[in-house]
Amino acid sequence: MEVTRKKTKKFRGSMTHGRGKKGGRGAGLRGGRGNAGLHKHRFMHLLKYMPEHLGTHGFKRPQEMIKKDIAINVGQLEERFPGKKTIDLQKEGFTKLLGGGKVTSKIEVTVRTATPKAIDKIEAAQGKITIAE
Repeated sequence: MEVTRKKTKKFRGSMTHGRGKKGGRGAGLRGGRGNAGLHKHRFMHLLKYMPEHLGTHGFKRPQEMIKKDIAINVGQLEERFPGKKTIDLQKEGFTKLLGGGKVTSKIEVTVRTATPKAIDKIEAAQGKITIAE
């Protein structure tokens, strides 16, 4: 009758138990954990199965292409420019007229762009709005 013995007993005294130098500690036998070694021993795996992993993606638009409107509300016109009947918002540094607030006096406004609500409010107060390019 043959006695079966456990592997541990067989390897007593061998220090590594047949796993080599690093096979028994941490993730040494499988080449590291996670994405370890993608630039070394797992480089072909990276190229084949993770082609989007390296490099930059997309693009950043140049700042001169990005249009930023400097806006002012209709209700701020009388506060900012008291007593003026004709206002050129482009000369004042504004590019867009918005429809927030109330207009009580008759004003002529020149601006590059204006919302429909702003146009309605200026015209309701017998004012005039000119869209300039």
